[in-house]
Amino acid sequence: MAKGREIKLPLPAADDLFSTQEERDEAKREYVADIPLIEISDFPNHPYKVKQDESMLELAASIREKGVVNPALVRPKPEGGYEMVAGHRRKFASELAGKTVMPCIVRNLTDDEATIIMVDSNLQREKVLPSEKAFAYKMKLEAMNRQAGRPSKNMTPVVSNSLGIRTNEVLAKEVGESRETIRRYIRLTELITPILDMVDEGKIAMRPAVELSYLPKEQQQVLFDTMEQEDCTPSHAQAIKMRKFAEAGKLNEDVILSIMIEEKPNQVEQFKIPKKRIDKYFSPGTTPKQMEDTIIKALELYRRRERGRER
Repeated sequence: MAKGREIKLPLPAADDLFSTQEERDEAKREYVADIPLIEISDFPNHPYKVKQDESMLELAASIREKGVVNPALVRPKPEGGYEMVAGHRRKFASELAGKTVMPCIVRNLTDDEATIIMVDSNLQREKVLPSEKAFAYKMKLEAMNRQAGRPSKNMTPVVSNSLGIRTNEVLAKEVGESRETIRRYIRLTELITPILDMVDEGKIAMRPAVELSYLPKEQQQVLFDTMEQEDCTPSHAQAIKMRKFAEAGKLNEDVILSIMIEEKPNQVEQFKIPKKRIDKYFSPGTTPKQMEDTIIKALELYRRRERGRER
């Protein structure tokens, strides 16, 4: 008998040895179901802020009346329960509306697939804060880098996809930003939270904020304390100067103060009182603006009293 040609069949995966075809098909299927809110956990390190503002109250009122119109997207967790991918605001609004369940699309997703969908779904919102873009772009770029072949080890994206296109170029095209803008946003993730909050509030512009992101965290905290005491924020030129001093190992509290009290070009002349001199007259937590308003009112009362004495 002639020896036949040897035929090699691929070995089944380990998971396939212990599961039926029906179970494997079920794992790939997505479906819509009403899921208890208590079984849905937030996406890890979710970069978008869910606030109980006027818009949220309007959404809650709508859900109370009509329910959740568009199902959220969740993925099953290995240990049980579900992880929210897209729909954090709808979940919070449902809780405010007194709901206990919400309709969800249940889909099996890898970590990177879930991250990219989570970022993309929230970037469509009308208003996205700088801090939200910063962490969202960072998370998506890292996921894209892993999908392209290797994890990102630093803030400079160097990974290319199968077509040889850098992942930061792909991201820039998808979100309608330049590569440099993407880089600047990601740099903001190096800021301490109080300073990043000031960027969100419009008190510090993007360009000086990027320069400040290169300062060590300890010096950023000293800078924030100085800004609070002096009621001022750095210009782009001042931020560059502080970065240069930091890189030379010469930035300290005194240098930060001397830079911050420099008169800026076209700066309106101001009269300043050191915050430490007036702290004892105000309760803890009083903002510089509240202090200023109180002092002005006190001076107005004093002037009226003096005028009364002169009559």
